[in-house]
Amino acid sequence: MNAPQAELKSGGAVVYPSPVYGWYVTLVLLLGFTFSFVDRQVLNLLVEPIRKDLGISDTEISFLQGFAFALTYVLASIPIGRMVDRFNRVRIMIWGVLVWSATTIACGLSRNYWQLLVARMGVGAGEATLSPAAWSVLADYFHPDKLARPISVYLMGPYIGAGIAMIAGAEVLDFTREVSSIHVPLLGNLAPWQFTFIAVGLPGVLIAALIATVHEPVRTGRRDLAMVVPTWSEVRAYMWLNKRVYVALHLGVPFIVVMLYGLQSWTPTILVRVYGWDLADAGRTYGVIALFAGSIGVLSGPLVARAIERLGKGDAALVVAMIGAAMATAFLVTIPFQTTATGALVCIAGASFSVTLPLALITSAMQKVTPNEMRGVVNGAYVVTTNVIGLALGPTLVAACTDYVFGDPAAVAQSLGLVSLFMGPIAVLLLYSGASAFGEKRSLG
Repeated sequence: MNAPQAELKSGGAVVYPSPVYGWYVTLVLLLGFTFSFVDRQVLNLLVEPIRKDLGISDTEISFLQGFAFALTYVLASIPIGRMVDRFNRVRIMIWGVLVWSATTIACGLSRNYWQLLVARMGVGAGEATLSPAAWSVLADYFHPDKLARPISVYLMGPYIGAGIAMIAGAEVLDFTREVSSIHVPLLGNLAPWQFTFIAVGLPGVLIAALIATVHEPVRTGRRDLAMVVPTWSEVRAYMWLNKRVYVALHLGVPFIVVMLYGLQSWTPTILVRVYGWDLADAGRTYGVIALFAGSIGVLSGPLVARAIERLGKGDAALVVAMIGAAMATAFLVTIPFQTTATGALVCIAGASFSVTLPLALITSAMQKVTPNEMRGVVNGAYVVTTNVIGLALGPTLVAACTDYVFGDPAAVAQSLGLVSLFMGPIAVLLLYSGASAFGEKRSLG
C-alpha cells in the first residue's frame, strides 16, 4: 500500500500526509539516528582500554573521538546535502546506514591505532547521510507549524543513543571483565573493546531494512513549483542575503555543541579518574543521565519556546538557545568544584539538559527559513559547522587542556570547565547577533 503523500492544490496550497504515517516515519528515523549515535559514542566508554592496549595518549584518543570522525563527516555533508536536494532521500539514508555499520565493525577488527583511525573516518562518512535527508523528509511530512515536535523527537536520538552506548558498553565490559580476549569464529581472538564495536555495528542491517519501509514524500515548500534545483551560486546568494540568520544558526549553535561533545566524550573518564569509579559503573550511570536528561531537554525546548512566543517574541528559538548555552556553561564550570561524585553528577545532569534544550528548535527553524530546494545543502552546511567547530574541537580542546595546560590526567574536569568558560559566551554572542533578523524573517514567513 502506498504511503500518504502531500498534495499540491490549486493556488499552491499544500495538504500534508496523514499525521499517523508521519509519526511512523519519525519513529523509524529516530531509531536510525539512535543507532548512529550508539556506533559513534561507544568509543567514549572505551577510552581507557583502548589507550592501554594501543599505548596512546589522551590527545590521540581525542582524534579518534573527534577529528577522524568529523573530517569525513564534514567533507561529505555538503555534497550529500546536494544529493538530498536532487535524488531519493530514503535511498541515501539506507546506503549511509550500511556504510557506517560496516565501518563500526571494522573498528572492532582494527589491530592498531591507524587502522582504528581509518575505520572511524568511514563511520563519519556514512553518518553524514542521515540528518540532512531526515530533516528534509520530515519537513515534507508535517506542516511547518507542527514540525518542532517531530524534529524534537527525532533529535532525542543522540541522547538515547549515547545512553544506550554507555549502558550496553558497560554491560559488555562487565561480561568480559574476567577475560583478556574473546575468541570469535573466523575472526580469531579479540579484545573486549573490539568485540564491543562489532556488537554495536551488527544491527545496522536491520535498521537499513526498516528505513526501506519509508516512502519518499512529495517535496513541498518550494519558492517556485516549477523551479529546478538551484545552482551553488543561488544557494550562496540566498544565504548571504540572510547572513545574520545563518551566522546565528550555523556558527552560534556549534559553540554549544563544543560543550555537548566535550561533556559526552569525557564524563565517564572524569568519574573514573577524579572520583575513582569503576569504568563500567561510570558508563552505566552516565548512560542513564544522558538518556533521560538529554531527552527531556530536547523535548522541553519547543514548550519553552511556545511560552516565550506568547510574550510576542518572534525570535523564541534563539532566545531559548541563549538560555541553554548560559545554563550549560554554569553547570560545566561548576563540575571541578564538586568534592563528591554526587555533586558532579548533579552538574552533569543539569548540563545534559541545558545543552540540548535548543537543538530541536534550531533544526526546525532552519527548515522554516530555508526553501525546500535548498534545504539539503543548508542542512549539510549546518552539519559541517557543528562538526568542524563542535565535534572536532569539543573532545580535543578538553584533552589538550588536560595534557598541555594542566599536565595532569586527573585534571580532566578542570579542562572541561575551562573550555566551557570560553565556548558558552561565544555561543550567546553569536546567537544574539542574529536574533532580531531571525524574528523578522519568521514574521515575513
